[in-house]
Amino acid sequence: MTPPNPLPIASGGDPVRALWSIADVLRGDGVSALEYIEQLTFLIWIKLESERRHRPLNPLDAPGDDRWEQLRAASRHDQPRVYEAILSDLGHSPNTVGGIFWKAQNRLPDPALRRLIDLVDQHNWSGGASAPPGAVFEGLLARVAADTKTGAGQYFTPRPLIEAVVECVQPTVDDTIIDPACGTGGFLIKSFEYLIEHFPRGATPAQRARLNEGILFGNELVEDTARLASANLLLHGAVPPTNRRPSVVVGDALIAPPEQHASLVLTAPPFGSSSLSADYGYGRYDFWTATKNKQLNFLQHVFSLLTTGGRAAIVVTDNVLFERGAGAEIRRRLLHDCDVHTMLRLPAGVFYASGVRASVLFFDKPLRQPDGKPSTGRLWVYDMRAGRPSVTKTAPLTEADYLDFVAAYRPGRPRAERVESSVFRPFDVDELLARDGFNLDLRAEPRNVAEPASEPEANLHQLAEEIAGELRSALEEITALADALRALGPQRDRPTDSAR
Repeated sequence: MTPPNPLPIASGGDPVRALWSIADVLRGDGVSALEYIEQLTFLIWIKLESERRHRPLNPLDAPGDDRWEQLRAASRHDQPRVYEAILSDLGHSPNTVGGIFWKAQNRLPDPALRRLIDLVDQHNWSGGASAPPGAVFEGLLARVAADTKTGAGQYFTPRPLIEAVVECVQPTVDDTIIDPACGTGGFLIKSFEYLIEHFPRGATPAQRARLNEGILFGNELVEDTARLASANLLLHGAVPPTNRRPSVVVGDALIAPPEQHASLVLTAPPFGSSSLSADYGYGRYDFWTATKNKQLNFLQHVFSLLTTGGRAAIVVTDNVLFERGAGAEIRRRLLHDCDVHTMLRLPAGVFYASGVRASVLFFDKPLRQPDGKPSTGRLWVYDMRAGRPSVTKTAPLTEADYLDFVAAYRPGRPRAERVESSVFRPFDVDELLARDGFNLDLRAEPRNVAEPASEPEANLHQLAEEIAGELRSALEEITALADALRALGPQRDRPTDSAR
C-alpha cells in the first residue's frame, strides 16, 4: 500500500477529514472503519499522555518512559513491535485506561501505522487552536455511522436528536445518569457537556466530587463498541483516567435486574427481537411480563433502573406503541406506574435502518398514587411527521429541526404552561386507557378532525410496521444461525462474511 501525501492538520486544517482519508485507503488492506477508529483512539491517547507530561503548567507525573516518544523514535522495522508492547502495557493499567486497552492489538499494516503516527503527531490534542480530541473523535464516529457499508449506524444515535432530548430533560450534578444500551456513548457525552455548560456556581464540594468521581454509566453488548464508548468518555474528559470503576460495562443489560440505579435514564435501544428464547424471553422477576420484543424488554428495564422520582427518555420503534399481548400489558402498567407525559414522533429515516419509524417516550417514576389511580395525567404528543416527508441520508435532520419541539416541551417549566398546536396535542389518561389494547400510536391531529376517518390509514400503517418487525426478527434469527454455524469451525462450503 502506498500511503497518501502528508496532510497538514496541525495548522488550521480539518483533522477529521484528514484522518478519515486514511480509513478509505485502509479498506483495501482489509481494515474496517471501526477497526481504524479503534487504532486511532489508541494512538491519540498515547500522544495525549505525552503532551500532558510536557505541558508547562501542572505536568502529568506519570511513571515510566514517554510512550509516544518511544513510538516516534522507533525504526520502521521496530515500530509495530514497540506499538504492541505499549498496547499491552496500557492494557494492564488498573483504571479506566486499562479497560480501554485491555486485549488491544495492532490491526494496521506497517506503512499505515507509520502514516497514522505521523498524522496524529501533527495535532495538538491537549488544547490550543486545534480541535479537542473529543470533538475529533465524535466527528470520526459520525463519519463511520454515515457509511452504510460499516453497519455502525446501529451504535450511533443521531446527535441532533440526542441534544434535543438532553436539552429537555436537563441533567443536573445531583443525577446519576445511565444508558443501558449506550452504543458509542452519545447520550452520556451530551449529558456531560450539558452539565459543564450549566454547572451551578454554588455547587457544593460534594457535588463537584461526584462529577469528578463519575456520575455517567453505560452498558453495551458489543465489546468493541463498548471500548469506543469508553474512549469517547475519556477523550471528552467525562471520566477521569484514574477511575478504577468502569463507566461502560460490557454485557447484556437485560439478563438480570440492575445492581445500580439511576435518577436519569437516556437510551436508544437496538431494534429487533431479543437474543434469548422467543418463547420465554428473559423471565425477570422485576419485569411486568415476558416478551421476546427487545424494545419492550428495554422499556421494562428502564423502569427497573429508575429510582423513585427519576425520569427517563427512551427511543422506541412504533410497534412498541401498538403491539398486542405483552405490549398491551406493558403500556397499561407504564401508564399506571409512571407519569408518561411526552412523546416525540420522529419521521422515518432518522435512524440507520431505512424505513424504521420511531418515537421518543419521556416519563417520570413518581410514588404510586395511594388511591390506585394512574400516575399519568396527560400525554402530550408532538408529531414531527405531520406534513414532513421521510428523512434521507443526504438530508438528515439538524439541530434546527428540533428547535420547535424543545420550545413546545418548555424544559424546566410546568407542563400546565404548554400550548396546544397543530403538531402538539395532549391526551388525557382516561382516553388512553379506554383505547383498544391501550394503543399509544397517537397523532397530534387537530381536535376537529374526526378520528374514524384516519383509522384505515392507521391500521395499514400498523400492519406494515408489524410485517417489517417480523422480517427484521427473521433476519436476525438467520444471522444468528449463520454465526453459530461459522463458530463450529472451517467448512468447505461455509459462507464468507461478504456473503452475509
